Amino acid sequence: MSLNESHLSSRIGWTWALFVGLWLWTGCGGEDPSTHERALRQALAGRASATRLSLGQYHSVGVHSDGSVWAWGYNRQGQLGNGLFTDSPTPVKVKNLEDAVAVASGDYHSAALRSDGTVWSWGDNYSGQLGNGTVLASNEPVRAQGLFGVLSVGSGFSHSVALRSDGTVWAWGDNRYKQLGALAATSSTLPVQVAGLSGVIAVAAGGNTSLALRSDGTVWAWGDNRSGQLGDGTVTTRGTPAQVQSLAGVVTISAGASHCVALRSNGTAWTWGLNSTGQLGDGTKINRSYPVQVVLTDVLAAVAGNYHSLAVRVDGAVWAWGDNRYRQLGNGTLTSSTLPIQAGLSGGVTLVAGFKHSLTLRADGTVWSWGDNAFGQLGDGTFLPRMSPVRVGNTTLGNPGVTSGQLHSVYLDAAGNLWSWGDNEEGQLGNGLGADRLLPARMGLTASVAVAAGHRHTVVLKGDTTVWSWGVNTRGEVGDGSNTNRSQPVPVSGLSGISAISAGAYHSLALHNDGTVWGWGFNRYGQLGDGTTVDRNHPVQVTGLAGVTAIAAGHSHSLALRSDGTVWAWGYNFDGQIGSGNNAWHIVPVQVVGLSAMTAITAGGYHSMALRSDGSVWSWGYNGSGQLGNNSTLSQNAPVSVANLSGIVSITAGDYHSLALRSDGTVRAWGFNFDGQIGDGFLENRHVPVMVVGMTGVVAVIAGDHHSMALRSDGTTWAWGANAEGQLGDGTRNDSIIPVKVELF
Repeated sequence: MSLNESHLSSRIGWTWALFVGLWLWTGCGGEDPSTHERALRQALAGRASATRLSLGQYHSVGVHSDGSVWAWGYNRQGQLGNGLFTDSPTPVKVKNLEDAVAVASGDYHSAALRSDGTVWSWGDNYSGQLGNGTVLASNEPVRAQGLFGVLSVGSGFSHSVALRSDGTVWAWGDNRYKQLGALAATSSTLPVQVAGLSGVIAVAAGGNTSLALRSDGTVWAWGDNRSGQLGDGTVTTRGTPAQVQSLAGVVTISAGASHCVALRSNGTAWTWGLNSTGQLGDGTKINRSYPVQVVLTDVLAAVAGNYHSLAVRVDGAVWAWGDNRYRQLGNGTLTSSTLPIQAGLSGGVTLVAGFKHSLTLRADGTVWSWGDNAFGQLGDGTFLPRMSPVRVGNTTLGNPGVTSGQLHSVYLDAAGNLWSWGDNEEGQLGNGLGADRLLPARMGLTASVAVAAGHRHTVVLKGDTTVWSWGVNTRGEVGDGSNTNRSQPVPVSGLSGISAISAGAYHSLALHNDGTVWGWGFNRYGQLGDGTTVDRNHPVQVTGLAGVTAIAAGHSHSLALRSDGTVWAWGYNFDGQIGSGNNAWHIVPVQVVGLSAMTAITAGGYHSMALRSDGSVWSWGYNGSGQLGNNSTLSQNAPVSVANLSGIVSITAGDYHSLALRSDGTVRAWGFNFDGQIGDGFLENRHVPVMVVGMTGVVAVIAGDHHSMALRSDGTTWAWGANAEGQLGDGTRNDSIIPVKVELF
């Protein structure tokens, strides 16, 4: 059955937001697919990128950061997708599939969403659940027909659902319980639209039930309802979506065999449906046809397995309840529980729950599993069941992230440690010293999950959802309530429950798990969005913004991506970087004109960019150096398409240049190139994208003011451009017009 984390989509497109990291599965079939993807705390409030792990009944599937897909466990119906029918206790590569951004698993089939918005499936197909117009099983991926612009996908026992960028929902496969919607047929081998739904931002598929989360925080359900899993107060099966009763403010949804779990923005989890093994977590075994609250607070993520449920609290502790006959609660026993009990694992970030087994992605980038293992679905190289968590495969950690300020750089390793190098005149390396460093040195701050750098200050998100900062603070950019420069990390005042951060030149932004945005620092141009132009040395809420899934801070302007795919901006606008169609400054957010179905945003010094779900890139603002990439040097106050770009999965912008990562692992750059920050071996400005020399296998790109960096899938970090203060980290002060290796550790 579908048993993946049904996160509210942040508009997929594989948005590598500078620092996420998970290294998966080395040594599979002689290959070394080591690369990173930590889902960060964006899992909270549905701000995860795509669903990277999924569990079927007896198999598991994961997305590698190079876009390949790996699977392990039971394979008699070809659900591992490797062209064979042999079970595997270690991950094997799914054939002929690349550019994947998400996966979903049914009982005996799997599906993957590619960055181009297409869906590919493999495995059992007796009800048409592969969506290719046949009922023939396939041990290799086949394309679901007639689907494009897909943002997320989910699978039930034998049906699948997909959310398109226009907010519509499509479904295919088994329809005996009307889980495809109000159709006469008992199944469909091709996707059909579910009638009566719009404004949807996430979907989930349970056993024979389907769910949709709308942008207003309400949940809608249809299909099998014999155990009350539609949450409408009845046990009547229906094909028309109806609202789940008494449930609002929902940010993620998940569906099990016959029960459902929803996470609200206040950190509470709610469940309904079958409760025969206590999977609702309310202390009883009474079925519920309407939502009841799980006896657990401060929940970060919550998911439903077949007959059990899992949650991660904000402290990283993993909790479980329900069926435990197959050790799937991970607490070292075989005793089921009607109330949440702590599994033997901490440091959790994201979860997936299967029929008889469970997986957790930890904040340190490792994947752990427990429960039944008869077919190798735990991925630990054995067929032994596990009462307590074991590590999946031979997991190897790597470089989760790096960021760069004006003249300094900061690196976040997979264990949550920070390393800094470059200019340190005003304490921006955070080591309490004043000397520059030409090579990285480890800082004292630990348990970090994200890092962002402004001109001369740095902001870090820790695993406990608090924010820390250091560096220049004359305008309040450190956010500790003072204007005193800080040469070591200090907590940002009053911030917790944060899921993402961004740093502008002299101001900073934080995304709260309830979808609101907070800012502090320099505010002369209204870049804090609080309706004033008063600097703030502590966080204030951005006015009128809700449902935000991503943020970006430019030199003196700010951007936000909402869950409906629209982009909003505020602050300095002399060059049109707000994208409102005029050049007026805005001290509260306004919508960027002409953009929809956007998946990622980035802000340069005086220009902005957005990535659309079709892999195209759009830009606006100052263009004197060609940083808009439209073969012009004319500034634009409304978005224009970047020339000659396709298949883009990540974007980032420096002061006057831009970078894009393609799904094939190559990098494109354009704009100002006086210091070699384009990386093409020359010093001429580029008005259209050109390829960065020698960069292949790249999984993330970062732009500093006048230098650039890339993380490769082999675990190395590379940099190019200006290096006067050692910000390239190669042990010299020499600029470089081509990438040089950062000498880490």
